[in-house]
Amino acid sequence: MASLTLTPLSHSPTSLSSNTSTQRVTKKLSFQSPTRRRLLVNGKEYRSRRRSLVLRRSAVDDVPVLDPPPPPPPDSSESDKTEFIASLKLKLLSAVSGLNRGLAANTDDLQKADAAAKELEAVGGPVDLSVGLDRLQGKWRLLYSSAFSSRTLGGSRPGPPTGRLLPITLGQVFQRIDILSKDFDNIAELELGVPWPLPPVEVTATLAHKFELIGSSNIKIIFEKTTVKTTGNLSQLPPLELPRFPDALRPPSDTRSGEFEVTYLDNDTRITRGDRAELRVFVIT
Repeated sequence: MASLTLTPLSHSPTSLSSNTSTQRVTKKLSFQSPTRRRLLVNGKEYRSRRRSLVLRRSAVDDVPVLDPPPPPPPDSSESDKTEFIASLKLKLLSAVSGLNRGLAANTDDLQKADAAAKELEAVGGPVDLSVGLDRLQGKWRLLYSSAFSSRTLGGSRPGPPTGRLLPITLGQVFQRIDILSKDFDNIAELELGVPWPLPPVEVTATLAHKFELIGSSNIKIIFEKTTVKTTGNLSQLPPLELPRFPDALRPPSDTRSGEFEVTYLDNDTRITRGDRAELRVFVIT
């Protein structure tokens, strides 16, 4: 999971209220000018400069969630819009932090993450990859997926938890995209359960695809193969290519392909929505 740190540089609390029915604590923090709060994701800094911020802290996971400032007026400067977008990114990244990429998300968490993503998507406007495909280039770390909720196999489609179907513990998940070769790899670090007393086997599974741009913002991926490479004490073993992989971690088996829309994209943050209504949030590594 990407490291996440939210650090106030200077503050003085002015009020504190608690709501036992929702187990939520609300603090209002006033900051001296200039005021800054920093969110660090993979060493990258996101700032919000507000004189007054509302900090909501969950009594369960102790994860701060910031309310962004009101939208800037239409005639505001570009710097004001940039600052507003940064505050919305801060809100989204705070909302999905502490959810173990979505595995620990409940219904309320799913709704809050979706609402925060929609705010950022609305301000960012339509994504046009036909003139900015190079922004997809690189290795992206998955911060959150609504498909990893314990209630579902993917998106909003109902289904049993994947943890009950597969003896697998999911670690970090990445997407590696090469716009020249059209390679699109989903990379998952996994821990495979084995009979006691043997230790778990750590592997890295790479689901190789080719991709193509559909329209201005939709990406179609075509599954090619799965390669599994052991790590840790078994790292010297050669990679093993598998003909199939569990349905929850690969495109639909009937078409061996999938499609998703890139709904927000900048230099370090990407939001996608899949063909199964799955919301994903990535940051560049």
